Amino acid sequence: MARTNTRFIEAYNKALTLCTKATIGEPVPSENALASQLDVSRTIVRSVLTRLHENQIISGTGRNKVVLRQPTPDDRLEGPTRLLSIEELESRFLDWILRMDVPPGTVLNVAQLSKEFSVATHTLQEFLNALSRFSIVTRRPRGGWELNGFTADFAVELSDFRAMLELNSARHLATLPEDHPIWAKLEALEASHHDLLARIDDDYHDFSVLDEKFHETINSVVKNRFVKDFQNIISLVFHYHFQWNKSDERTRNEAAIHEHLAYIDALRSRDTDRAERAARTHLMTSKQTLLDSLKANAHMR
Repeated sequence: MARTNTRFIEAYNKALTLCTKATIGEPVPSENALASQLDVSRTIVRSVLTRLHENQIISGTGRNKVVLRQPTPDDRLEGPTRLLSIEELESRFLDWILRMDVPPGTVLNVAQLSKEFSVATHTLQEFLNALSRFSIVTRRPRGGWELNGFTADFAVELSDFRAMLELNSARHLATLPEDHPIWAKLEALEASHHDLLARIDDDYHDFSVLDEKFHETINSVVKNRFVKDFQNIISLVFHYHFQWNKSDERTRNEAAIHEHLAYIDALRSRDTDRAERAARTHLMTSKQTLLDSLKANAHMR
């Protein structure tokens, strides 16, 4: 959509708001006054006034225009769809996979997904290209993309690398002073975990988002330019593929919540050895969950 058309839509909807505040029969401000109030040129103001007249919201000619009726929500114009950034796309893509149970081998049509996610085609291509470096998706010979499964070796290597990064973060976090902001964040996360436990029967699917936030928070204490990008891959793998195994998802998520709470308690003790043990326990559980999920769904190779 052209910028001029976008400015017109914004100005027209602002003019509707002005008409809503006015009384029936009240004079419409001059073109100069409207241009100032709407922050647009007089050319756009004239177009706005023409549309208001066509829709019988105002009546009259020249300087004798008056408000004829109050606008309704149906009078508003739809603006252009805001396109997602690649960071927003990552979250949307993950949520789509989690909620829709997208199986491996699914064809990912770029044109269709661009429309569904409200994202520019080139942004989606860039995102899928990034995933292809890890063999998460592959380009199909005749166009489009396909979502892949993971080998056992891939899962083990990914889990081991994840553990190496997070164990370093956990050791560092446990040494941070009492006034560091991380402790308030962990306290808030602890409350969120207890809240989810209270409604686990109905909302166990919500653990994926909470788990992602938990591990991102722990890793945030170490400033490393590579950690953030790696965390995106963790999200896609650990919050998608272990969901393939639905048989005990609620039980697994509840158990993981308790491990998180023990992990937080260990970090709060400021005992680096205890913190590392809690981290290892939880990361080993996550690794085994991933491997069990792959095996249960015949994706082990």
